[in-house]
Amino acid sequence: MKHLRVIRKALIYINLESEVDDYDKIHESIEKDIIFKGTNLWILVFAIIVASVGLNMNSTAVIIGAMLISPLMGPINGMGYSIATYNFPLFRRAVKNLTFAVLTSLVASTAYFTISPISTAHSELLARTSPTIYDVLIALFGGLAGIVAISSRQKGNVIPGVAIATALMPPLCTAGYGLATGQFTYFFGAFYLFTINTVFIAISSVVISQILKFPIRTIVDADQKKKVNRLISFVIALVFFPSIYFGYNLVQKEKFMENAAKYVRNVSVIEGNYLLKNEISFNNKSIVLVYGGATLDGSQKERIRKRAADFSLNNANVEFQQGLAFDNFAGQRSEVDNLKTEINRLTVSLQNKERHIDSLSRRNYRGREVLDEIKILYPQIVHCAFGESLVFQDTVPNPERMQTVIFKMQGRPFPNAEKEKIENWLKAKLKTKAIKVFYEN
Repeated sequence: MKHLRVIRKALIYINLESEVDDYDKIHESIEKDIIFKGTNLWILVFAIIVASVGLNMNSTAVIIGAMLISPLMGPINGMGYSIATYNFPLFRRAVKNLTFAVLTSLVASTAYFTISPISTAHSELLARTSPTIYDVLIALFGGLAGIVAISSRQKGNVIPGVAIATALMPPLCTAGYGLATGQFTYFFGAFYLFTINTVFIAISSVVISQILKFPIRTIVDADQKKKVNRLISFVIALVFFPSIYFGYNLVQKEKFMENAAKYVRNVSVIEGNYLLKNEISFNNKSIVLVYGGATLDGSQKERIRKRAADFSLNNANVEFQQGLAFDNFAGQRSEVDNLKTEINRLTVSLQNKERHIDSLSRRNYRGREVLDEIKILYPQIVHCAFGESLVFQDTVPNPERMQTVIFKMQGRPFPNAEKEKIENWLKAKLKTKAIKVFYEN
């Protein structure tokens, strides 16, 4: 019974039906937001110009502002709502208005980028040309939040947030940039991103509309419902599967770039040759290394190429270019050789110093290691102090290095036999016979 009460309370918290607005009000609100004429049309055009300027100037704040004033969500939600309620006349109106809005947006953005003297594709613009499966997730869950907010009596500020998250406006502006500059790969990539957002926001509206049991306002038979469901499944598959492919490519690119960066750091110094510059290309699976120093011979290049396999770059094409070559200066070869020798010596010395510092840092935590291991056998030991010092004697010229361990215990003291076992264990662990062990209660 207790579990049932907990489940009932949980259901109360996640229940949507208690806060659903009047169905007629929801219908009127969605129907009103579908229309693109007068005020909505001019707001759309102005928002498109603002977003285009933001992309042109690479200004994130301006782009966000354009997304906030964009009215593109209306017909998309209308499409999802009309599909869920099998209201085909409303669906045709929503599609007609969305098509008109898209064409208007493309004309406005293309006109702007045609006139603009700045044609550089900045990062904000390029980010809208390569959609992936992650954009599908953003559109789906953003759309769910949007339709839930529309259906609720407590609207809140969800709709502006959904407009920013799903980013309907910037992809259309980027598509206009692609048309204006003749870069059709940008156009198709950006328009595909807009299609992903449109389809999955609409699908979200379908799901929530059916969950909330919005009333069907038209007469529809079972065959029509089946046709609609098959069409929805086909559209989802058509839009969804390419995004998986692009998402896979994105993951592969990130892995390649990360492994290539590690590889480049590993081969930055090779036998007196220093890496001056590198170029990593995922599309060509190539890594170009530009070295300065003595000219690399064939065996050196082959060794560098073989190291790529240690970083999962077996298929990468490693190319070499020579920067500043010391061996071109015949008269200065001896000085260069001496300089290379000295640099190598300093490099080895620095590495030894770093290893020594690392060993000293680890030694500071030796007491923690001892405590963690000995508590398994002797739980009554609750504290461990570890130190190393030099012991001087009058009759011995050189001091003896002594390690000291202090244990704090709870309960009765250990018998001498147990203390002897602990001391032998410490000698084996610390690899020394010069050790003193003290116990405190």
